[in-house]
Amino acid sequence: MEFNTDQIKFDEKGFVPAIVQDCYSGKVLMLAYMNKQSLEKTLETGTTWFYSRSRNELWNKGATSGHFQQVKRMSYDCDGDAVLVEVEQLGVACHTGEASCFHNEVYSQDPFADYNREIVTELYQFLQDRKLNPVEGSYTNYLFEKGLDKILKKIGEETTEVIIGAKNPDREELIFELADLIYHSLVLMIEKDIRIEELKKELMKRMTKKQQKGKDKILPM
Repeated sequence: MEFNTDQIKFDEKGFVPAIVQDCYSGKVLMLAYMNKQSLEKTLETGTTWFYSRSRNELWNKGATSGHFQQVKRMSYDCDGDAVLVEVEQLGVACHTGEASCFHNEVYSQDPFADYNREIVTELYQFLQDRKLNPVEGSYTNYLFEKGLDKILKKIGEETTEVIIGAKNPDREELIFELADLIYHSLVLMIEKDIRIEELKKELMKRMTKKQQKGKDKILPM
């Protein structure tokens, strides 16, 4: 069925709450409000537009900070009075510098809940933010300032350390070195403008081919 904005039940002031969710991790990033015009602009441009009730104006998320939200999917609830926007978040979502606006914890039964999140995606977004908003003394910014050759040198060093770690009996050392390699690989991805989405698509493509053909010729898996 073709979507029409008339299917949304805007409130008496012409607004509808829009819940923004990371399309990879599933984390809720923010809650904002849309009117009919901002909803239409979101669908038209592929980035999120909202209506500021305090400033009485439309605003495009990321227009000032560079932390744009690339819309991947939109849906509305059974009553038509709330919108869910699934996005690829560039940088962080919250103006405080936090990945999500919902960072003030009220209650948690599981003290290790954070480990269940998409940490690689969150780290990628954090590193993106470092490049967009440099912090003095940041090692990440040091790598970006030095450029590609320095990043590649570090990846070579970390790869060697992973090999050495794998030959040693210390499991924690190997985990530490693998984490270093992943971190520097993410820095390289950002330097070369490769998105997490592209990497995941490639991995999904390989898994699909593997399942269809039952062979490993195309796949290093």
